[in-house]
Amino acid sequence: MKKLALFVGVILWLPYVVLAQTAPSPDELTNYKGLHAAAAKGDVGKINSLAKSGADLNARDGFGRTALMVATYQNHRDAAKVLIRAGADVNALDSERYDMITIAAVANNLPMMKLAIASGGNPKLMTSPYDGTALIAAAHLGHVEVVRELIRTGAPLNHINNLKWTALIEAIVLGDGGKNHQLIVQALIEAGADVNLTDGNGTTPLTLARTRNFTAMVKMLEAAGAKP
Repeated sequence: MKKLALFVGVILWLPYVVLAQTAPSPDELTNYKGLHAAAAKGDVGKINSLAKSGADLNARDGFGRTALMVATYQNHRDAAKVLIRAGADVNALDSERYDMITIAAVANNLPMMKLAIASGGNPKLMTSPYDGTALIAAAHLGHVEVVRELIRTGAPLNHINNLKWTALIEAIVLGDGGKNHQLIVQALIEAGADVNLTDGNGTTPLTLARTRNFTAMVKMLEAAGAKP
């Protein structure tokens, strides 16, 4: 009965958890003007020209995206560099409260995320409709190197989002139990994540891993002193 309750609890949350970032649509990319259009195309020369002429570097589209966010979504790193150098806000949030770091983390775009952090981006920032962090998002999605870089640069290990989950819990509850999520669980443990912080139902990471029959994760957690 307890296993069924845990399973149902996870399923009930899934419609909310799978809500992802909203990238610019093809129509938006086609209809952008000015700096947003230049960012969408990765047109470095046009970005430089517009910046020198006084264009608003942090102007928003209809969804609250800056040109820097558009360049991030389109993976135009040179364009992003030029925007940042001109003064674009690396920590700006869109209408869903996503920033450049989290957008890059979700896309598993390590070079772009490193650029954001090296340019003053804050890996500790609370982002998303879930009051989460880039680390929680990357742990959920199984992006190993992104998780390691976020840990290295000081992302909060034990932040609890409004689903009442930490990065460790999301790696278990929303992961597939495979190699990538195992490596993330290990990385979080080695970094000092609290292995006994529970979810909103008072269920520990160890119990969640046992319920999902994630044997490798169970062994890691037990070795780290996790309690059922």
